[in-house]
Amino acid sequence: MTDGRDTGLALDPRYDAAGLLTAVVTDHASGELLMVAHMNAHAFALTRETRLAHFWSRSRAALWKKGETSGNMLRVVEMRIDCDQDCVWLIVEPAGPACHTGARSCFFRRVTPDGLERIE
Repeated sequence: MTDGRDTGLALDPRYDAAGLLTAVVTDHASGELLMVAHMNAHAFALTRETRLAHFWSRSRAALWKKGETSGNMLRVVEMRIDCDQDCVWLIVEPAGPACHTGARSCFFRRVTPDGLERIE
């Protein structure tokens, strides 16, 4: 490995061409996968500073503080970044459902040979 980003301890996120990192969010207590979103540099910095999850909404092209209107904030317990620093993992304490549909997790459906099946 010649890239210090891959093995070193300097934080140097590798944003994609759109200026985004993928963010994977799991529940601190259960380990359940709650959601996947994206962060731009501003969302990443705000998340680090406030310990509340912020994201970049690609559909609205706007900064998004998770739970700002619903109250379902995600308090960040720990942030990790992958080996090449292009994906961040947020380990959180959710203050309610993570999904905008009201489901606990955005991953509430299973893909089956017949289509989708709801997971209870």
